[in-house]
Amino acid sequence: MPDGDAPVREAGEATATLRERYDELARIEARIADLGRDRVETAADTYRRAHRVLDGYEEDAVGTGDFGSYVQFRGEFGEAVDADDDALATDAFAAADEAVDKRRLSEADFAAARDALEPAGEYVDLLADRDEALHDYRAARKAARDAKKALDARLEELRAVAEMADADLDADVTRIRDPIETYNEAVREAFDSFYKSASARDVFAFLDRADGTPFVDADVPPTDLREYVDEYDAGEEPLPTLLEYADYSNSKLEHYVDDPGALRTAVAVHRTYVERLDAEPLTLDWPPAGGGELAYEIDELIPLVSRVADDETVATLRSIRDLSREDAYERLRRAAAVRDALGDPELDLLRDGVIDDRVREAERTLSIAEDVLAETEGGA
Repeated sequence: MPDGDAPVREAGEATATLRERYDELARIEARIADLGRDRVETAADTYRRAHRVLDGYEEDAVGTGDFGSYVQFRGEFGEAVDADDDALATDAFAAADEAVDKRRLSEADFAAARDALEPAGEYVDLLADRDEALHDYRAARKAARDAKKALDARLEELRAVAEMADADLDADVTRIRDPIETYNEAVREAFDSFYKSASARDVFAFLDRADGTPFVDADVPPTDLREYVDEYDAGEEPLPTLLEYADYSNSKLEHYVDDPGALRTAVAVHRTYVERLDAEPLTLDWPPAGGGELAYEIDELIPLVSRVADDETVATLRSIRDLSREDAYERLRRAAAVRDALGDPELDLLRDGVIDDRVREAERTLSIAEDVLAETEGGA
């Protein structure tokens, strides 16, 4: 992870933002509750209706315009600003009604009515602020939940790293890495040569034997392909040759095999299997297994590898088994496993001895995030 502290920092920031957004929403909700939610909404609705009427009739009702429009405007506007005595902004609505209570109206009268309504606009703004605060709160809550989820995952990573603090990161793991790499390279080359030169029948027999050992996960041949190799003379040919035959025309193939149709049916349909055969089941994993397990695995591998590789490769395999039995092996293996599992930032945490501090910091931040999420629930 490029910035391992990011989840902790981001969770802290998201939690602080959620608290701020929740408090702002609560402040506005409290203001509305003090005034009375129904009264605020009624005042805002009255303000909006009054403006709709002003906007709808101004052009026709001013000056010497349509008298019918003037009469209709006066009726609708008076109804729009009609408010109970205990309603909010009653003075503003009354002043607006008075501004247009004339026998002849001008644009200035409409402007005066709009000015008179302005105090009631406070309640429209208050509801708009509430909607905006609710939107911000919901966004902040989602961000805080997402940040907490990321922090949960990061804390698991940090705890896993802390469990690796026992590893000796200065250990010379090349003592086991170099011979394993040497062996793996050699056995791959040896199997490749065996695959290309041995008969298909011998390769399949080898795979059957390998599959009979618990630690070797060999991919045995499909039944129909195995039966063809066992029953027909073509089974004496190497597998690459059989694949080559499968590409021949029938007339050409007749010169090489007794039953071209049988070869095509058995070999061509299993081309992918044949092409994928390799030495991977014979290789050793990195990082390696524990000492006892690795020694047992090598004991199983030696008879198999001896059939396809030279004495030097087998000797390298034996040397690895001997190393797995040394007292220092587990220390080297543990160091190798930790180095393989962790990136440089996490390894630095171990080398600097600060991993426990990072775990505690992440735990504190996570606890605060959980508390704030619980405390701010229900703000929506």
